[in-house]
Amino acid sequence: MSGGLLIAGTTSDAGKSVVTAGICRWLSRKGVSVAPFKAQNMSLNSFVTREGAEIGRAQAMQAQAARVEPSALMNPVLLKPGSDRSSQVVLMGKPVGEMSARGYHGGRQQALLDTVVGCLEQLRGTYDAVICEGAGSPAEINLRRTDIVNMGIARAARFPVVVVGDIDRGGVFASFFGTVALLSPADQELVAGFLVNKFRGDVSLLEPGLDMLRDLTGRRTFGVLPFRHGLGIDEEDGLRVSLRGAVRESVVAAPVGEDVLRVAVCAVPLMSNFTDVDALAAEPGVVVRFVDRAEELVDADLVVVPGTRGTVRALEWLRERGLADALARRAAEGRPVLGICGGFQVLGERIEDDVESRAGTVDGLGLLPVRVRFHKDKTLARPVGSALGEHVEGYEIHHGVADVLGGEPFLDGCRVGAVWGTHWHGSLESDAFRRRFLTEVARAAGRRFVPAPDTGFAALREEQLDLLGDLIEEHADTDALLRLIETGAPSGLPFIAPGAPS
Repeated sequence: MSGGLLIAGTTSDAGKSVVTAGICRWLSRKGVSVAPFKAQNMSLNSFVTREGAEIGRAQAMQAQAARVEPSALMNPVLLKPGSDRSSQVVLMGKPVGEMSARGYHGGRQQALLDTVVGCLEQLRGTYDAVICEGAGSPAEINLRRTDIVNMGIARAARFPVVVVGDIDRGGVFASFFGTVALLSPADQELVAGFLVNKFRGDVSLLEPGLDMLRDLTGRRTFGVLPFRHGLGIDEEDGLRVSLRGAVRESVVAAPVGEDVLRVAVCAVPLMSNFTDVDALAAEPGVVVRFVDRAEELVDADLVVVPGTRGTVRALEWLRERGLADALARRAAEGRPVLGICGGFQVLGERIEDDVESRAGTVDGLGLLPVRVRFHKDKTLARPVGSALGEHVEGYEIHHGVADVLGGEPFLDGCRVGAVWGTHWHGSLESDAFRRRFLTEVARAAGRRFVPAPDTGFAALREEQLDLLGDLIEEHADTDALLRLIETGAPSGLPFIAPGAPS
């Protein structure tokens, strides 16, 4: 086998990421050498590869689904929003500058297209199949001229396209038809068909609509994937706990001890890598919720201040909402607080930022003896160390460099009383360390909570990825998908003119 496929969507969050991961896991189980690819990703949830490149977390999880090591080739362009109008551009895993949306789409697209096509060709030369994920919708006609992630890359690689639609939102048939109808004839040639996602109920009731859709478009539906609670991979931009989770509060397995442990995560602006708390949500008896009001911290046993792309902005937000005062009261009372990356920085004494916010010197919350200076160069690393007597692995993504002036060492940060701070994302995925940390939190919070002795976070991730592979294998026409990957889109697919469904 040698080929590929582009998974597009009718909208953002239609299910492109999970379908791509599911196809990667299904092909990997068949013995096919497969790699994921997303030419351009916009996300504040990122990951550091072993070679020190920053890519979207979704692509890192898709690589895990494919059972291959993640690489910058799999996500050559990453956009990290800093405001509604500008983003940091990360090219081949390294930041190259801040750019407005108008500036980004204004003149660099041919060079970027050449880069992403080159990356895709390298992957095609290494793997039997490459499963590409689009972004948003391919029918965003205002952006088609500068598109490098949807039909732009499909046209360049001559990859067939399957469009995913979320039927749980409603309007999926109109979305499928409208997506195809808004494309040019050359783009429509590559759209092979559709995949329905998140269907609840009896599939036979859907079949008449699928038959009509085929009559209207000349394109088939490759499967109907059922709705599954708590099934997903690391989010790109949704505020959701990925494992055993829901939007605001995680679903909790029965605790091992007498008490549950309540974790409140401050939903700071430009929150990044909030997937750090997934490992907490995976623990039986741990309740994780995202909060934005001071009163929501009152009953929390642990408050997490997560990473953020806007450290100074997050600091202002915490003060405006009274959360800063609530955190100070917790620290004075010896009640647990954990700051991670940007959240660690705001807990310190002072921030000097002439890079990210250009705000100059700003007072932090003063809960940790730390002073932070922002550097133009970004730290991208995969550190290994120990804390609380246990082995810990993590990854670092930050411009701020911390000068720790006191306290008890804690990873690369420090601890004072029940307040901890570190730059290490992913540290809570180290099972033994997480259990020791939660034991310390429970003791400080006065809870009779006992961490489960056998919760393995990596095993839970593998279980999720296997479930995604099962979803594809059991509910999609895998023979037809294999033919698409091997031979491309069928010839003779009809052109659908906008507004003319016949």
